[in-house]
Amino acid sequence: MPPPAAPLPVAVIGGGLTGLTAAWNLRRSGVPVVVFESAPAPGGVIASTRDGDWLWETGPNTLLEGSADITAFVDAIGLGGRRQYAADAAKNRYVVRDGRLVAMPTSPMGFVTTPLFSIWAKLGLIGEVWRPKSPADAEESVADFVERRLGREFLDYAINPFVGGVYAGDPRRLSVRHGFPKLHALEQEHGSLLRGALKRRNTSGGPKGRIFSFPEGLAELPRGLAASVGDAVRYSTRVQTVRRTEGHWEILSASGGATRSESFSSVLCALPADAVASLQFEGVNGASRLAELREIEQPPVVSIFTGYRREDVAHALDGFGLLMPEVEKRRILGCLFSSTLFPGRAPAGHVALTTFVGGVRAPELTQRDDAGLQQLVREELGDLLGVRGEPVYCHIQRWAHAIPQYTLGYARFKAIFTDVEAAAPGLHFGGNARDGISLANCIASGQRLARTVTPATAS
Repeated sequence: MPPPAAPLPVAVIGGGLTGLTAAWNLRRSGVPVVVFESAPAPGGVIASTRDGDWLWETGPNTLLEGSADITAFVDAIGLGGRRQYAADAAKNRYVVRDGRLVAMPTSPMGFVTTPLFSIWAKLGLIGEVWRPKSPADAEESVADFVERRLGREFLDYAINPFVGGVYAGDPRRLSVRHGFPKLHALEQEHGSLLRGALKRRNTSGGPKGRIFSFPEGLAELPRGLAASVGDAVRYSTRVQTVRRTEGHWEILSASGGATRSESFSSVLCALPADAVASLQFEGVNGASRLAELREIEQPPVVSIFTGYRREDVAHALDGFGLLMPEVEKRRILGCLFSSTLFPGRAPAGHVALTTFVGGVRAPELTQRDDAGLQQLVREELGDLLGVRGEPVYCHIQRWAHAIPQYTLGYARFKAIFTDVEAAAPGLHFGGNARDGISLANCIASGQRLARTVTPATAS
């Protein structure tokens, strides 16, 4: 009697954080897996480059340890001992008002005394607890939501710069339900943002939202996952066709000029929205609707990493960085004080800054050449931080399609994912266009994808 056939592996399309998290969970549960990654290295937008004493990130710069799940995940990968929390010197978060940096308040007394908000805005906040909540099914922009509950000044000098820093987006276009579901839930569950925040603060346990990275940058995270998954990750391999057949899935892929056809039990797709829209699906009812995902707005963003001699920067750089409100009419979205955040990002006697340009606010600025961008940053940081002269080091990273915007009406795109999955058992979608844009969201998305295959064992 012939031995039973080996189980078909699970295909994971995309070797970014979501896909690698799914693959790592599956391998740990004993499920065979193959990861298809078109790039020559893991991580997707997460990449860190060491150039002597300089270290810069191409995409995300930090990970928020906002839950015990993130702590456990990093520990399980074997990176717990390399976790590097942001320095105490980075505790200030600056917002620009009237052309100067003002630290965001971190305590009730700090809020009372801060010049960031006027006395009228502060007094108006008292009434927030009595303002009625919106209907649960209402579609409301972040801007309308915040102005209704907190007032225009908080929209302009708290939420607008925050949205610019997180989404590179516009709060007037983002959906509060889809773009900031926790904010929406606070109002729905407690009737008030202030009341809900106080209740959650009094009942929460575990990590308190500390941010961290690793000595060689955030890329240590996908590298660690990829090392654990081993030769199951196929780099420089592009999936061309995903075909549903009787009892299994067939994937046609290309690498090095050669094509290959293989069978899989399930397909977990963890690609950006525009890449999903470009995949060819066969035998899947409604798969043509995936082409609509190209309509998801992903504005261009440029990240400019600059290094200066410490004496050429007047500001103390005693903070996380600065965020720029749109009403200030400047040309940058914000700037991270990279060498303040973590050690090992700049040589001794030097500082490193990471400035962001473009987004929904000013996509046309990303079309400037490198010299034009360097001049823009030099002028802006000169005004804001007292930077003098030319940088001694510079790297420019361009993203033509950066962060997906969870705009008003975004439920339509989520429904496309859900409907295609329902029509094709064994096909599942995850990633930042489906489950949220933060790195923590991407990790949770990968864990969810793994559970679709092994609900009892995948973590």
